[in-house]
Amino acid sequence: MNKKLILGLALLVLAMGAVAGCGNNKEAAATNSQPAKKVLKVGAAVVPHAEILNFIKPALAKEGVDLEVVVLDDEGQLNPALAEKQIDANYFQHVPYLDSVSKEKGYQFTVTAKVHVEPIGFYSQKIKATGELKEGAQIAIPNNPSNEYRALVLLQKNGLIKLKEGIPDFKATPRDIVDNPKKLNFVEVDAAQLTRSLPDVDGAVINTNWILEAKIDPKSALFREEADSPYANVVVVRKGEENREEIKKLDKALTSPEVKKFIQDKYGVAVVPAF
Repeated sequence: MNKKLILGLALLVLAMGAVAGCGNNKEAAATNSQPAKKVLKVGAAVVPHAEILNFIKPALAKEGVDLEVVVLDDEGQLNPALAEKQIDANYFQHVPYLDSVSKEKGYQFTVTAKVHVEPIGFYSQKIKATGELKEGAQIAIPNNPSNEYRALVLLQKNGLIKLKEGIPDFKATPRDIVDNPKKLNFVEVDAAQLTRSLPDVDGAVINTNWILEAKIDPKSALFREEADSPYANVVVVRKGEENREEIKKLDKALTSPEVKKFIQDKYGVAVVPAF
């Protein structure tokens, strides 16, 4: 083989390598040009909030959002975590509760979406109907202001007590009862402990998330709130961050037809879509 032919073949090989190299560089550039997913940390109660969030993870991933669901042992720490920027949003509370703690703690938060209502209900392991309640029966109710008011209003709507008129800011305690025909005794209990106290009292008004977590059938409630309850569970963020692209995508996913069907199929009467 003459020198010219060898030189020509060598140049051809080099040229082919250069073309291949350019192709690889283009592929690498294309790969590097893909936007990285944005991490969005959302604090939530275990049930149903975290379950709903986990359901929308795949949809958000397609939108470029890496949803990280943060569950704390104490739900009461989800607002401090938001204030301290440990999370980007939380989803566990209703507006009356948010308003009450914000006034107390000075939180600068805003609501971006209403997702669902968990109708609070009256449960008992000792009676099958409210007519069986004896005089002086013990009734456990949540001890935080907004849910205590909510529980007492539910009891009033079902004819067990009467509250004084003009109670402001969703706040009421047993001291605001003006008529109590059965002389019911009220025990104020931390909301998370109400299911555990159920065997020790004649009845208790309990939030549905705790009922679900305790694996109690929500249909066993003797009575519950109607679906038009003002206590919708909401997505909460720090003021000024409500227009973040990731938050808007979160809200859109949480209020989608797919989530409505998921809630209805999975939770039935226990959780009602609010959108």
